[in-house]
Amino acid sequence: MGNHAEAGPVNDAEAVIERTLRDAELSWERASDGAYVVTLPGTRKLSTTCSLRVGKHSLSVNAFVVRHPDENDAAVHRWLLERNTRLYGVSYAIDKLGDIYLVGRLPLAAITPDELDRLLGTVLENADGSFNTLLELGFASAIRKEYAWRTARGEPTRNLAAFAHLTGEPSRRTPDAPERDAPEPDIPQSDSPQSDALQPDASEAGQPKAEDPRP
Repeated sequence: MGNHAEAGPVNDAEAVIERTLRDAELSWERASDGAYVVTLPGTRKLSTTCSLRVGKHSLSVNAFVVRHPDENDAAVHRWLLERNTRLYGVSYAIDKLGDIYLVGRLPLAAITPDELDRLLGTVLENADGSFNTLLELGFASAIRKEYAWRTARGEPTRNLAAFAHLTGEPSRRTPDAPERDAPEPDIPQSDSPQSDALQPDASEAGQPKAEDPRP
């Protein structure tokens, strides 16, 4: 009897999630019962992978942001804590390896299409929107090495243009040219010395690392 009563809110939440993801035309898959993996397209990051897990009483959200900083851990963590005071529904957290995630929890009764859309928007804004800042704070040396590696081999550096103030590369914009958003600083090329600095281990990419019990 109790299990049957609990199934109602869970099934309702799953129906809302699937309908909302379809309506938003996002790329997603149902990994298992009550578990969804959603790909959110970005501008600074290529994409953000977000895990949604429906428990008995709540929906948990988990999204990888960036690997543990190479340097300036204290400055990165301070920035994350200050940013947390302004977030809705999620907060920055680190796992035991120091990798940075966005995590959150929402009561099943609160799950509506509008609320889920708002939650996913917050995840995207704070995973994608914070990406350059976190790279500057925690990976400045890696960015400089990547720039030196590319220039030494004649490789393009366009995708590092957002970090010209770190690399010393002069701006290509003329005084009369309209200002545009900086090109996306993609993950370093696979054979560069910094290629694995900014992404999770391949076996764990997109998988939640923070503790995520199903209450």
